[in-house]
Amino acid sequence: MPRTPIWKSIEAILTKQIAGGEYAPGDQLPTEAALAARFGVNRHTVRRALGQMAEAGLVHARRGAGVFVATRPTDYPIGSRVRFHQNVLAAGRTPAKEILSLETRAAGGKERKLLKLEPDMQVHVLEGLSLADGAPMAVFRSVFPAAPFPNLPAYLRETRSVTAALALSGVEDYTRASTRLTAKLAGPMQALHLRIPQGAPILRSVGVNVDLDGIPVELGHTWFAGDRVTLTLSED
Repeated sequence: MPRTPIWKSIEAILTKQIAGGEYAPGDQLPTEAALAARFGVNRHTVRRALGQMAEAGLVHARRGAGVFVATRPTDYPIGSRVRFHQNVLAAGRTPAKEILSLETRAAGGKERKLLKLEPDMQVHVLEGLSLADGAPMAVFRSVFPAAPFPNLPAYLRETRSVTAALALSGVEDYTRASTRLTAKLAGPMQALHLRIPQGAPILRSVGVNVDLDGIPVELGHTWFAGDRVTLTLSED
């Protein structure tokens, strides 16, 4: 009986580890040098195993960063009602949010214009990380008018949900008034938080949400990792 090529054995072992959850979607695999040392082979043999796994869609290489376990892009509808938790749950993933910073400051010129604020008015600014199944999917910045929502920062820290925090602040419902989508390249901090190489493709969404009376309640900027999300337009 012919012997199984060593590279096929390495492929089988790594594939089994991925299937068993030892390496989760988005995780970086050990370097070629580390895998070569582990299996007692040369790097060419490891490279062939990884290449076969890439062809099967199990892993993908990021230039200058390494080889990562492939993630299935999360379908993320963009329509009149954009809700992170609902969108991620509907895609069969587990949503979570991590707060990076939360401050109250004077509104910038563009923020005043889009939120229809008077000069010298303040805003609450929430910056954070959106995750699906524990993997970072997007970096976001949400800007809210401070005057009508004095307790919003406390509610955001408590609930980690924009929808819940606005509801506690008296906003029964809100809808998306406008959305702009732009392709960008990841900057240093975006790359760090999303665990992608600097310069990797990302999608930026800028949206304004309004309450039932059409008054702006949130200006949102979201930077999605390009390979982890599929933005879809809905008519809801």
